[in-house]
Amino acid sequence: MSGHSKWANIKHKKAAADARKGKIFSKLAREIMVAAQKGGDPDTNITLRSVLQKARAVNMPADNIERAIKKGTGELAAEALEEKMFEGFGPGGISVIVFALTDNHNRTTADVRLVFNRHGANLAQLGSVSRTFKRKGQILVDASKVEEDRLMEVALEAGAEDLAREGDRFVVTSDPTAHPQVVEALARAGIPTESAEITMVPDTYVPITDKAQAQAALKFIEALEDLDDVQNVYTNLDIDDQLLNVIQSEG
Repeated sequence: MSGHSKWANIKHKKAAADARKGKIFSKLAREIMVAAQKGGDPDTNITLRSVLQKARAVNMPADNIERAIKKGTGELAAEALEEKMFEGFGPGGISVIVFALTDNHNRTTADVRLVFNRHGANLAQLGSVSRTFKRKGQILVDASKVEEDRLMEVALEAGAEDLAREGDRFVVTSDPTAHPQVVEALARAGIPTESAEITMVPDTYVPITDKAQAQAALKFIEALEDLDDVQNVYTNLDIDDQLLNVIQSEG
C-alpha cells in the first residue's frame, strides 16, 4: 500500500481542475477521434470506451462526444492527426514523457521546446527516459466505493498485477494485454471505476519534499499540459499527500 500521492492520483486531481477551467474538452475530442478510428462502437472498442469514460467523468457535452466519434469514423471531415513523443528531465530531476497529437510537427516541437527552456528543463533523446517506464493498464477506483479485499479479489482473478492505495483512490495495474479483461471484470462485479487507460508507469519514483521544488515541477507539467497539441504527460514525480494539499490550497 502506498502512503504517497504518486502521479496517478495527482493527474486525476489535475484533470478535474482542468475540466472546471474548460481546458480538457478539446484534448478529449482529439483522443476520442483517434480511438474511434478503430471503430465507433464502445462495446467492441475498449480504447474508445475508456476515453468516453474519462469524457463523461468531466461532464463533456454529449454533442461534443458524438461529433468527435463521427470525425474519427470518417462521417465528418477532420484534420489528420499524428502522434509525436518527447522525453526529458524537469525540475527536481523528474523524468518526463510527453505525448502529443498534432497536424503540424514543427509547431508542436517548437512549443514543447519553449516550455522546457522556460522552466529550466532539458529535452533528451528518445529512449533515454522511456526505457525507465513500462506501458501498463491502470484503473482508478474511489476507495470509498469498494472494500480493498473485494477489489483485490476481482482484479487479481481477472489478471491484474498490482493494487495500491494512493490518497483516496485505489490504483489497479495490469499488463496492457490483460487491461480489457480487468476492466470488464470490475464492471461485471459492479465496482465503479473513475478512469481506465493504458499509461506509462515509471520503474521508480522521485520523491520531492521541498515545497518550492514541488511547485516548480507542477508548474512545468501544467505548462506542458496547457499546450493544445499535448495529450498526456507521464512522469515519475512523487509528492506527499500533505504537501500536495498545501500547494493546491494555495492555488
